[in-house]
Amino acid sequence: MLWGGHSGGLELRKRASGALALHGRFPYNKRAVLSDGGRTGRPRKEVIASRAFAYRVERPEEGIHFLVGHSYDRPLASRGAGTLDLTDTDDALSIVATITPEMQEVSYVADFLRGFTAGLIIGLSPGFRIPPPRTVPDAEEVTEEDPAEGNALIRTIFQALLYEISVVTRPAYDETQLEARDWKLTGDGLVMPKMRPAQRWRL
Repeated sequence: MLWGGHSGGLELRKRASGALALHGRFPYNKRAVLSDGGRTGRPRKEVIASRAFAYRVERPEEGIHFLVGHSYDRPLASRGAGTLDLTDTDDALSIVATITPEMQEVSYVADFLRGFTAGLIIGLSPGFRIPPPRTVPDAEEVTEEDPAEGNALIRTIFQALLYEISVVTRPAYDETQLEARDWKLTGDGLVMPKMRPAQRWRL
């Protein structure tokens, strides 16, 4: 699973029923710095293109969850339960998650609400996978950054399979996963390293 991140854009509203509606927005076409390159490497950045999540978002039967910290053990809402609404546009993926009064009494949900109110949990982060090249050959590409801006490699994701969206304290790509999916640009195009079976992306 790959994770993207965006700070802010979360708003909590209380409904007459006692339920809480959490509104969030994940903007497209924004560059995320995945790595500064360290002492000898090149910086890596990533961009999620407009409607990259459309395949699963546009299919209501596809289950998508709203979680705390990418943990399926800490759900807040889900599309299958009728408590998660998704709206996809060229600019952003917007969500409205309904946290029912019953869920508000669950300990980890109460902890999240306290953290959110305190301004400690303000990020929105989608969890997704890239479809295999045999099904979507052009799901992603790696290009050189404009020399006027720097010397980073920029990975653009055009199509991805969205499985969950999480609230997080620090929206960022998981460094462990980055090491497992190391990539570089060569004359032959995108080169992926050999991985142990446990490191491969499973779809």
